[in-house]
Amino acid sequence: MKITDVKVWLVEGVKYNWTMLKIYTDEGFTGVGEATNWPGSQIVEAAAKEAGQRIIGLNPMQTDFIWTKLYRDLNWVGPFGASMCAISGIDMALLDLKAKVLGVPMYELLGGAFRTKIRLYANYWFTNGSHSARDYAAQARKVMEAGFKGVKFDPFAHVNYLYGEDLNTDLGLSQEQQNRAYEVSKAVREAIGPDADLMIETHAMLNFKTAVTMAERLAQLNITWYEEPAGPENANTLKALRERIDPKVSICVGERHYTRYGIRDLLEKQVVDVIMPDITRCGGPSEMKRMATMAETYNVLLAPHNPNGPLSTLASAHVCAAIPNFFRQEFIFNDVSWRDTVISHPIEIQDGQLVLSERSGLGVDLIEDEMKKYPGIRTFRQGYYI
Repeated sequence: MKITDVKVWLVEGVKYNWTMLKIYTDEGFTGVGEATNWPGSQIVEAAAKEAGQRIIGLNPMQTDFIWTKLYRDLNWVGPFGASMCAISGIDMALLDLKAKVLGVPMYELLGGAFRTKIRLYANYWFTNGSHSARDYAAQARKVMEAGFKGVKFDPFAHVNYLYGEDLNTDLGLSQEQQNRAYEVSKAVREAIGPDADLMIETHAMLNFKTAVTMAERLAQLNITWYEEPAGPENANTLKALRERIDPKVSICVGERHYTRYGIRDLLEKQVVDVIMPDITRCGGPSEMKRMATMAETYNVLLAPHNPNGPLSTLASAHVCAAIPNFFRQEFIFNDVSWRDTVISHPIEIQDGQLVLSERSGLGVDLIEDEMKKYPGIRTFRQGYYI
């Protein structure tokens, strides 16, 4: 069997474009994948097309060989960023194709299922209202009523929208801004109850002093994790934060860490409790499984970052099904209406869990005519931090 073509589409999503792709073969088998990242989706689109041309004529069943070939070929333009998004989407599509050839769900290729119901937490649930504590609380209650057991949001970015303010250039917050962020977070905690997960995101947009101060305050709310209190550039900064903040506050990072090589330093320094690689960035399902196995040796949990399209959601769930150290998976609560129409079968959600089917591969195909109805936005859009 040989790969004959790779097609790429940009599809408008709830905040930014999804980058979708499909691999074709000379025996009629196909596989679908997603390479979404933001901002710069057109850069990712171009990278996916370029990487796709490099695998024409190869045997699609040689998934690890193709991953390694692309990683080494594209390493010259950087082993991360857009090139790794392209590799991620291709890896996803190849595993989908291979599983369809074998007639098994993708999780069987990843070692078999520990579970087929994947516990989710909600993100992008806060898009209505005035961004006041009251409106956040009201929206959080709707998430709980829908059967979810956890929510995530960035109270530091969102409270500033209320007053039309931006973060200070030194990545600090005024005392008033700190108080607003805490009060909104407190209101959400009270709305969801003491037993639900409350994940606090910072997007690495706080300076060291502010990150430490707010971690101490938020510890009073029994937060599930404190996300990206520092950027991906230096694990020693996270180490210093880990030593300064309450040990009961779990640290979660990973959406900007690519491949197993990118998380090695974090694990060796033991500065994180949860890693959250993004399957459309980190190297695809094959690489996320490798990252999960590495994390397992340090007793670190995995909770995939996933503010993306439906293929990302499904592929992440297949990895989560196949690992022992799974914690939670991110899910966009207020998504576009066409999320389930661009794929051949809707994503099944029951009581805040994604239920995996026994269909082969990812369990879906892309519907090209539907994708064409929602072409990707070709100009930059501002939006909520998610």
